[in-house]
Order: sequence, then structure tokens, then C-alpha cells
Amino acid sequence: MTASRSNSRPSVLITGASSGIGLATAHRLLDRGWRVFAAARRLEAMESLRCRGAEVLPLDLADQASCRQLADAVSGQVRALDALVNNAGYGETGPVETMPIERARAMFEVNVFGLIGLTQMLLPPMRERRRGRIVNLSSIAGRFVTPGAGWYGASKHALEGISDALRLELHRFGVQVVLVEPGLIRTGFEAVSEASLQQQSTDPVWGPMMRRVAASWAEGFRRGSSPELVASTIVSALETSSPKPRYRCGSESEVLVLQRFIPAQLWDALVRQRMIG
Repeated sequence: MTASRSNSRPSVLITGASSGIGLATAHRLLDRGWRVFAAARRLEAMESLRCRGAEVLPLDLADQASCRQLADAVSGQVRALDALVNNAGYGETGPVETMPIERARAMFEVNVFGLIGLTQMLLPPMRERRRGRIVNLSSIAGRFVTPGAGWYGASKHALEGISDALRLELHRFGVQVVLVEPGLIRTGFEAVSEASLQQQSTDPVWGPMMRRVAASWAEGFRRGSSPELVASTIVSALETSSPKPRYRCGSESEVLVLQRFIPAQLWDALVRQRMIG
């Protein structure tokens, strides 16, 4: 699916393109000759993409009307996308017991329902043309969870499951579905979650655990990989002729390999030792 294989530029929509992985991916695909539609809530943060020729569009994944407006705008420019990179998403932290259900539900609205809802809107022309590629950004949290990130991990587990079903369903239509599972990436996630972590650290029951969780994450993100590493993985998944169902990349992503060979009780003990004490 490289630009050099076609007389016209291949088209891609990247959500969450205002920062981090989405921004880095958009720049890299522009470098490689793709026609880039970049979508996010903060239009001003995508000015560097607009200056390079990307078509910048607003998107709030939690708002179905916003998703429909984006889908209509893209469809008005290209009959069918060559690729969709579902990068937009966010995470909140906190113990399962104390996370307000409305905040947990809001996470699922973006990370699962909003993401798949937008995909449903853009998929029919790709399926009818019998060609296309969908890259869903999951996380190592989509394969295992840690204390204090249960709801976020649950949303990524859900994304993994629905992506597996979509990959199987679309195979005969020539549309390929890929999951990218980054490890710890320096995207500012830890800064965004810092306020809630500090608030939870004073909880009389869960405070000690959340302080250990915060310290463990801070140490991990200091050694985290750059968004450009994930962008490179996404480009590879888009441009190879036969993509793998899953790509893991970045700091600590190798844990996904190790976990498969460790009994659950031992795994739990290792995680408790590191993050609970």
C-alpha cells in the first residue's frame, strides 16, 4: 500500500493526530507521500500538519454527530479510504472500587464505542471496493492489566476483542485489520493522570497502593520509548503487503511475550510486589 505503487496518493485518516503517536504518524506518512486526513479535538495543535498539506478536521469521538460530520467530510473527498488509523483514546486511573461509573463509561465511549462507531461509518466503501486497512491502537494494557488501571485496561481488552472479530469478518472482503500494542511511550499520559493519582494518594484505603502505582509508572515512563517508534511500526503495518494481526512495540512490550509462559499466580505475585508491596 505504498505511494509508489499507485498513480494517485493513498489516503489515510488518523484520529488523535494533535499530539504524540498520532501526530508523529501523520508527519511520517506525509513524508512518504500519503494523502493525510488528520482529526482531533484541538485543531490548532495540528497546524504543522496543515502547513505540510494534511487536511485537518475536527473530531470528538464521544460525540456521534462529530463522528458523522468527519465521516461525511472524508467521504466527500475520497470515495473510500485506503487506510484508517484509530489512534484517538485516553485513560483514567484509579482503583476499580472507587472509579465513578460515569468516568469509566466515558472511557469506553471514546476507546471502544466511539472508535468502532466511526469505523462503522467509514467501512462500507472500503468493503465494497474490497481493499483497505484498519489499524487500531491498543496497548500492552489490552493484554494484561495492573493495579490502578483496571478500567483503562478493560477498555483496551474490549478493543482487542472487537478488533479480532472485525479482522475475521472482513478477511473475505480484502480489508485487513491490525492491532498495534505499544508499551510505555512518552506521550504525556503520565502527566495527564498525575492530578488524579495525587488525589487518590490521600485515600485512606487505596492511597498507599496508588502511591506505589504512581512511583512505578513514573519510573517506567522515564525509560519510555518515543512516539516516533510507534509511528514507524504503524507505517510498517500500513505499507507491508501482508500485515501481521498484532504488532507490539516500545518499552516493556516484551512483557507480553514473557507473560504467556508465567503461571497466573506467579504473575500476580510479581505485579503485587512491584506495585502494591
